[in-house]
Amino acid sequence: MNDPSMEQAAAGSSTTYNIADKLFATKEERKILRDLAKKVKELSERPIETEKTELWTAHNDLKPVRPLIFCDPENGWNEIITQNMIKCTNPLLRVWEMVLRKEIFWGEDMQDDRVIEHYFNIPFHYRETGYGFEQKTIRTSSQGSCVWIKKIEDYERDFPVLSMSEIIIDYKTTETILAFAEELIGDILQIRLKGVWWWTLGMTWDFIKIRGLENLMLDMLLYPDWVHKLMDFLCTNIHKKLDFLEKNKLLALNTEGSYVGSGGFGWTDQLPRPGFDPEHVKLMDMWGFAESQETVGIDPEAFGEFVFPYQLSILERFGLNCYGCCEPLDQRWHIINKIPRLRRVSVSPWADIPGMAELLGSNYVYSMKPSPTPLSFSTMDKDKIRADLRNNLRATRDCRVEVIMKDNHTLGNNPMNAVHWCRIAKEEINSL
Repeated sequence: MNDPSMEQAAAGSSTTYNIADKLFATKEERKILRDLAKKVKELSERPIETEKTELWTAHNDLKPVRPLIFCDPENGWNEIITQNMIKCTNPLLRVWEMVLRKEIFWGEDMQDDRVIEHYFNIPFHYRETGYGFEQKTIRTSSQGSCVWIKKIEDYERDFPVLSMSEIIIDYKTTETILAFAEELIGDILQIRLKGVWWWTLGMTWDFIKIRGLENLMLDMLLYPDWVHKLMDFLCTNIHKKLDFLEKNKLLALNTEGSYVGSGGFGWTDQLPRPGFDPEHVKLMDMWGFAESQETVGIDPEAFGEFVFPYQLSILERFGLNCYGCCEPLDQRWHIINKIPRLRRVSVSPWADIPGMAELLGSNYVYSMKPSPTPLSFSTMDKDKIRADLRNNLRATRDCRVEVIMKDNHTLGNNPMNAVHWCRIAKEEINSL
């Protein structure tokens, strides 16, 4: 059984920390982490890391470079770096060990275009109060499918119970963890306090937690005014959250090796904006991101009426923007192309690949998302993967392409699937 603290999110970040009452590393744990940190530092100093940084920067600034590749196996990491490979016993140190081992695997084995950096980021220790109720789910297994038990059964009766969510930061614990990391490996890697406060600002994810997925779709027909009221509530909540983070100097730039959108990294010469104050990061200095995978079955015009206006008001606040994840965007392009400073556009396996190539051209980053399904078998069909990549790369040869392998819930218990996929992608790119 996987340790729940090792649930792998996008770009390999662990979603939870188990904090012991007293932070302590044994002599053995200290040696393990320091040895791993030294290896990461060594990898970060290779000339190829500078080359990859320059490629991502040019790519995000829409200059013509070869297609870039990035593979994040997400929960497939638990098959690459298994629980018995993690030697630390302290829960927090196990998370840190996983982070360091992943960096080494990226640099030594995966060998995609992810830049190995000499930083070790520590997030703020905080909680969000939620919307005034405890969210409950029913899950088939620890990492299986789930449904949310909706809070709003009747809009008239239940909507008033919702309240704005607040961020409560535990500064004392944050500083304690930061100092602990500094003492442990700070002479090897640069320790940074870097808050990551959201993945998506799309809101429909929160809508279905409050009201339910089926109701999201039905309510647009049955209770359109209430859909607008709930979306407006969620939108107002995000604006207040962003105001709080910006005012209190809690934002951090995501313009370098930060994972932005649903794939790719933030390297760019176009952010931060002129007049940037490094002591006070503003939203206009950052990448923004929204998506709406939950509305994939909804008519584009309904999306444009009930969802997009609220997303637009949020994305207007950012210096550059990413949009989309698994939802195909070819039928929504006439709507989402209104996003100001839109730069990175997700093209999912269900989108019209050639059609999106014509729409995006060289004016946007074409974030290609091949299907992760072939990697979920113990033996991959390499010929099929190669043929699909070749066709899609040919169809997008005039675009600013990145090829992103993600959303892997399993690698079929064969860690080499991720490695082989990267090598195939490289070979097909080099053969263009």
